[in-house]
Amino acid sequence: MTSLFEKSGNGARAAQMPFIVDDDEVRLALPSLDIRGALHDMFAALGEGEAVQPPQTLTLFPKSAGDFITYLGALAKHEVFGAKLSPYLAQPGAPIVTAWTTLMSMRTGAPLMWCDSARLTTERTAGTTALAVERLARVSSERLAIIGSGSVALAHLRHVAPLREWSEIRIYSPRLVSERASALQALDARVRVAASAAECVRDADVVMLCTSSGTPVLALDALTKPALVTSISTNVALAHEIDPAMLSLLDVYCDYRPTTPSSAGEMVIARERHGWSPDAVVGDLAELARGTCPTPSHERSVFFRSIGLGLEDIAVAHVLYVHLMKRRAAA
Repeated sequence: MTSLFEKSGNGARAAQMPFIVDDDEVRLALPSLDIRGALHDMFAALGEGEAVQPPQTLTLFPKSAGDFITYLGALAKHEVFGAKLSPYLAQPGAPIVTAWTTLMSMRTGAPLMWCDSARLTTERTAGTTALAVERLARVSSERLAIIGSGSVALAHLRHVAPLREWSEIRIYSPRLVSERASALQALDARVRVAASAAECVRDADVVMLCTSSGTPVLALDALTKPALVTSISTNVALAHEIDPAMLSLLDVYCDYRPTTPSSAGEMVIARERHGWSPDAVVGDLAELARGTCPTPSHERSVFFRSIGLGLEDIAVAHVLYVHLMKRRAAA
């Protein structure tokens, strides 16, 4: 398969030059990208052996200057591979966190694109959670709760709002200011701001934890009925948004079972301190995409954990690349 870039009018020279995409171009392209569709396609390919997902790696900088995480992946179905590099640079005050993805051709070994992937990371994180909600939440789910109010929470709301007939959407964050509350309510008229986490999750069918916290933000005894709880990752070492001791009381799913249990903070802690085993993971998104694992009975709460996969970054970078190349070819 010849890439769109290799077929451009610039010939062989153009095929050897990576296309560099900055944040503004990513922002303009996002409304045209089928993020959830690309992720579903990628997880199905992973389950069918048409993709490879190595473990992510953490590299510490000398003298406690920070670190960077490397997210790798090969998506043979589209003949691309690459990596996202996400540094955490310690600074006085707030740290600097960036992310760049390189997309390369499996046919030529040449780089196809370098893109600023800060926005894409937010979108693929929310899109991955949306796949989990689509597959794991009760079809009859009506009440959605979101803990967090930043850009990741906004993206989760956008991706998950169409998936069920939500009668109510509650959001809680201790730092939620009036301007952000207005933005959330403008995004969806069903949004209500809760005064506490307990109020937010009361009677919820789905609870999405969308924070950068390294310690629990939700006490599971605040749930008044079995619910689907989703959780994401952050750069904080051993980050976990629920109490690791509670994992044994939940039906646990994750984005990819060969890699997630060794990286997700609550799973690592639960294994080391509370006797939990990764064998207790019921299924992952690759299995759910192919229907090869059980779906929840909902007799008890369900926990879905994502850590962010390199393949997710490669999948969304590829769909961005195809979109931009088509647009340039038509210009």
